[in-house]
Amino acid sequence: MSLDELRQRIDSIDEQMLELLNERAKAGIEVGKVKQQQSDNAVFYVPEREKAIFKKLIDKNTGPLPSAAVKSIYREIISSIRSLEKPTTVAYLGPEYTFTQLAAQRIFGVTAEFHPMPTLSDIFTEVERGRLDYGVVPVESSMGGGVSDTLDRFIGSNVKIINEVLLQVSHYLLSTTSLDGIQRIYSKDQAFFQCRNWLQANVPNAELIPTSSTAEAARIASKEAGAASIGSALAATPYGLDIVAERIEDATHNYTRFFAIGNQEVKSTGHDKTSLLITVSNKPGALHDLLLPFSELGIDLTKIESRPSRKKAWDYVFFVDIIGHVDDPNVSKALKMIASDCTELHVLGSYPHGDIER
Repeated sequence: MSLDELRQRIDSIDEQMLELLNERAKAGIEVGKVKQQQSDNAVFYVPEREKAIFKKLIDKNTGPLPSAAVKSIYREIISSIRSLEKPTTVAYLGPEYTFTQLAAQRIFGVTAEFHPMPTLSDIFTEVERGRLDYGVVPVESSMGGGVSDTLDRFIGSNVKIINEVLLQVSHYLLSTTSLDGIQRIYSKDQAFFQCRNWLQANVPNAELIPTSSTAEAARIASKEAGAASIGSALAATPYGLDIVAERIEDATHNYTRFFAIGNQEVKSTGHDKTSLLITVSNKPGALHDLLLPFSELGIDLTKIESRPSRKKAWDYVFFVDIIGHVDDPNVSKALKMIASDCTELHVLGSYPHGDIER
């Protein structure tokens, strides 16, 4: 076929796709109407349903389109149609153009209505009081461990973890000057830590200046000659910065895990995690007794971390992640077995096992 013929074929396919997308949108609107008829508190973001759609499409995908591209395309299709049913409002740790915003887009799609918040606590508050539908918060880094402010805020909160995403964090050096002209670099402490070997090798004499966020670092760098910032490539265009160097993190396995929080229960997908907040009596063997039922029932523990309970000195709570859903028979049995040994047992949420996003 000639180039013109191929282009005509593509135009024809595009027209067919547009017609089908609008048919899908009409069906989505009807779904929204049925939901509203069934309940005044209808839920429009259903992560378990989206997970099932992605899996079904990826299983049927024969290429040449990569499965990751299929998921990305359909995430935006679903997000756009969901916004026709009801706009989805999402709080994230601001300002704009941070990794948390990027994670929020990976979960909800770019069509959602995003609201930057000044603190992690504000995200929880907006969701708890129902002013915004959902929130996205960082929970742990593969390089730096748990995010203590997030874990502490779960204590005493009734919000549920409804989804997670593991975002591969790639750092970019952004500036309006060339590498050899950079005198000062702005970023968060964690970014400096994650890029320290590269910085020492390439800009050993540059002054490293901590900021409250990578987006704030980009804003400052855009206004100062000889300045640069480290952060997401997302911040380059809005602040008029060039990407001087890309993927400057020292470790290739640099991931940050984010939770989506809301006020709904998520049904089982068959590939889930459950997060627990547990307080045990301060006595010998208490932690052993707590973990034993999980071992006996063959339940994998993927995380256990202690934090001060903030109720009295030397009193701790444990954050535990397990593989499985709270409705799974073995998980339900394990929770019943440990309940008598706990002074507090709070299921923070069961949610689809997160995928790695780049």
